[in-house]
Amino acid sequence: MKKNVPSARVFRVILPVSNVSSAAAFYTAVLEQPGVRISPGRHYFGCGGVILACFDPRADGDSWDATPNPDHIYLAVSDLGMFYQRVSEYQDGLIRQPIQTQPWGERSFYCTDPFGNKLCFVEEQTLFTAGLI
Repeated sequence: MKKNVPSARVFRVILPVSNVSSAAAFYTAVLEQPGVRISPGRHYFGCGGVILACFDPRADGDSWDATPNPDHIYLAVSDLGMFYQRVSEYQDGLIRQPIQTQPWGERSFYCTDPFGNKLCFVEEQTLFTAGLI
């Protein structure tokens, strides 16, 4: 008999930024959606059931500076080439590794946002999930 085990799901991921208006402009251009300004220092974007939250602590009255996430946020997309073009064309989008197929089979590219947060866009048809989802 299987126990009723509580589960957890990710519903929000924070992207630390030093200028929430610039972050909103970048992510609006890349994601092609306007998102929603939640507070003076927070701008949220819906990403497949998870909120991608740009957060500028100073703009919200906090006493610390934003520092970039130390590792990548992975975004599954249906048209990898289109997202690659959007990031490439954005003045502050920095491609770190062009589109390629990884040894584990994912087709992806790596970049940073204008604030140094590391991102990886992965073609959804090639996602490696280890059978977990």
